[in-house]
Amino acid sequence: MAEEYRYKRVLLKLSGEALAGDLGYGIDPKVVDDLADEIAEIVHDGVQLAVVVGGGNIFRGVAGAAGGMDRAQADYMGMLSTVLNALAMQDAIERAGMGKAADGSDIQCRVQTAIEMRQIAEPYIRRRALRHLEKGRIVICAAGTGNPYFTTDTAAALRAMELKCDAIIKGTK
Repeated sequence: MAEEYRYKRVLLKLSGEALAGDLGYGIDPKVVDDLADEIAEIVHDGVQLAVVVGGGNIFRGVAGAAGGMDRAQADYMGMLSTVLNALAMQDAIERAGMGKAADGSDIQCRVQTAIEMRQIAEPYIRRRALRHLEKGRIVICAAGTGNPYFTTDTAAALRAMELKCDAIIKGTK
C-alpha cells in the first residue's frame, strides 16, 4: 500500500526514447506495455501519479531546426509527437489496469495537453489534474508547456510544482 512508498504523489518523466526501446525510434509496444504494468502496480498501491512524456522517439524540434526548419514550428511538431506517446501510454495503462484499482475497479488514466485538442484529450487545467490525482486517476501531460523553446524536462519540473508532487522521477533510455 501507499505506506510502503516514500512518496505519495509522484511525477514520472518518460523520454520519448524510452518508449522506443531497442527500436531506436517510434513506439515499441512491449516497452510501453511493461511500463504500463509497473505504473498500474504502484497506482494500485495508492501512489498518485502524473506522467510527462517526451516525443524524441518521433520528432525533435531542435533537430528539425538544425535541418533548416523554423525553430518554433519544429518545436510545435515535437509537442504533437508527445501527444502520440501520451495516447499510446494511456491505452497501455488502461489495459494493464483493468480490475487493478485498490477497490477492484479499473485504473483510469486522463491525457491532458497544453495544446487544445478536445476530441482526443482534455486541456491541461491544473485544478482538474489535481482532482484526477485525488481520485486515483493517472494524469498524462502532453505537448510540453505549449510553448516553443522549452523542453519536456522543463514541462516536467513545472507540472510537478503545479501538481504538488513529492518527487520527480526521470525515465530515459
